[in-house]
Amino acid sequence: MPASRPLSVLDLAVVRPPDTAADGIARSVRLAQTADAHGYTRLWFAEHHNMPYIASSATSLLIQHVAAATEQIRVGSGGIMLPNHAPLIIAEQFGTLETLFPGRIDLGLGRAPGTDGATLRALRRDGSEADRFSTDILELSGYLAGPSRIPGVNAHPGQGTDVPLWVLGSSTFGAQLAARLGLPYAFASHFAPQMLGEAAAVYREHFDATNSLQGPDAEPHFIAAANVIAHDDGAVAAEQRRRAEDQWIRNMLGRQRELSADDVTALRGHPAGQQVLDMLSRTASGTAEEVVSWLDAFAEEVSADELMLVNLAPDEAVQHRTLQLLAPRP
Repeated sequence: MPASRPLSVLDLAVVRPPDTAADGIARSVRLAQTADAHGYTRLWFAEHHNMPYIASSATSLLIQHVAAATEQIRVGSGGIMLPNHAPLIIAEQFGTLETLFPGRIDLGLGRAPGTDGATLRALRRDGSEADRFSTDILELSGYLAGPSRIPGVNAHPGQGTDVPLWVLGSSTFGAQLAARLGLPYAFASHFAPQMLGEAAAVYREHFDATNSLQGPDAEPHFIAAANVIAHDDGAVAAEQRRRAEDQWIRNMLGRQRELSADDVTALRGHPAGQQVLDMLSRTASGTAEEVVSWLDAFAEEVSADELMLVNLAPDEAVQHRTLQLLAPRP
């Protein structure tokens, strides 16, 4: 990849049976260390709940654990689902992280709950909290960068830490909000690619530096996400992609019953299976040369300032090889 375009990693902290959550977290630490050693800019984890195959529900704790095990790479959230939390609590958590790891913490913010309706109720939320997303970001920014928007209430730690805020999204809503607040924007094209081009254009067209929460010198910064699998042997990459796609079909369509291999094969030709595979349309797999070429064209298509890579390979060894082969060039 060109040295002028940063490359980063979104780790889904996947737990693959019969592995335990501890096994999945240990795998994430090892992957983070490889990304750190090969010059990737940032590593993010996402907040999800009630998903047995994802180990990043306590996102700030995982960020702390991985930041302690790495040296240079920025570690953060991609993202914290802000409607699930009071802004003050998130300011305190990420203010603490920034205090422990100065200059290495990112705070990406999402508007979705990151879970299902029953779990949303277990979180003591009813869904209306998303309507406060923009004002909650303003409140959160006040705690971290000042002044506080609630007189007499400050985040300790947090106040004055200026933890960088990112807006995350998969539609033009997030693009418009990030532009209006003058914040960087990351698009979830690794699983929701439909509105990528439109959102990128809206963000750049409407970016308002004069009212930016980053200050008057702010410039737009757009991240596009893509799934990747790279290997020295293209056949290995193709087999890994097939397995990854099959697992997505199982996860998305097998919630009511366990799907057999024959079930998954049949679903590949079914509209429901095709819909799942369409979610992964922004995926590059193959040799390093093939994947780099695809990523270059993808970045140019949407004028991405940075790419966020989702390492889709099921096998850990292939995940590490993917990061090695695609590492930013000096």
